[in-house]
Amino acid sequence: MESQIKADVAEMPEGAGNERSTIEFPYTDLDNAVEIVKSVHSVGGTTCDYEQLAAQLGVEAKGGGFRLRVNGAKTYGLINYERGGRITLTDLGKKMADPQQERAARVESFLVVPLFKRVYDEFKGGPLPPQAGLERAITGFGVGAKVADRARQVMLRSAKQAAFFELAQDRLTAPPLRAGEAAPAGDKEKPSTGGGSGGGNGTGHPLIDGLVQTLPKPNTPWSSQERFNWLTMANSIFKIIYQSQDQGDVNVVQVKPPKGDASDLV
Repeated sequence: MESQIKADVAEMPEGAGNERSTIEFPYTDLDNAVEIVKSVHSVGGTTCDYEQLAAQLGVEAKGGGFRLRVNGAKTYGLINYERGGRITLTDLGKKMADPQQERAARVESFLVVPLFKRVYDEFKGGPLPPQAGLERAITGFGVGAKVADRARQVMLRSAKQAAFFELAQDRLTAPPLRAGEAAPAGDKEKPSTGGGSGGGNGTGHPLIDGLVQTLPKPNTPWSSQERFNWLTMANSIFKIIYQSQDQGDVNVVQVKPPKGDASDLV
């Protein structure tokens, strides 16, 4: 049974040609993988047989589409295959099955996929290129040219399903997490080993570190609208992760600058 569901790093759908990709990615989106997890959880808690999972989903166990879905869930880091056709939830899969942890688990699961993590790291802090440019980029990362369009579509759907477009529609940004939710393991900064204000590798909170990483490089153009958007996002993040000790509120307001004044943001 294990050989039946085992897939290559870039298993091709029928008709996709013989070209192989060299970077791993799923052919099904994140919602499909989450459905696999919840079905395993419904059948056996943390583990079930391959045929039991197919029956729970109402599909044919020997069908190629079901194999792609199971392989996709594995690529997202949510399940493992065992000898004898046994499917078991990983630790991340168990988090995904918990409604209170699902949001954080979706973020982490998206970043587990090598292609998605590569795109996230490459374009972090800036807008994604348009369709043609994005497909050329992922082809350069190792996706076969004949499946670049499908890989792009699955990635963008999965990013939306993991809330990476929640703060901005044109770029991948890790979404805010509620208090008590774990930070995505694939996006954590290494702990600081420095003792001063300039030697650390981050604040220890993924939202703050991610916010700082979206800042443009010094001495580069940064429009007032872009600054306003960044400060608004920062203010929203601060409200989520810090507790207010008074009844006041802080709002970011964009105003027209006085004539001759280069500052246009208060």
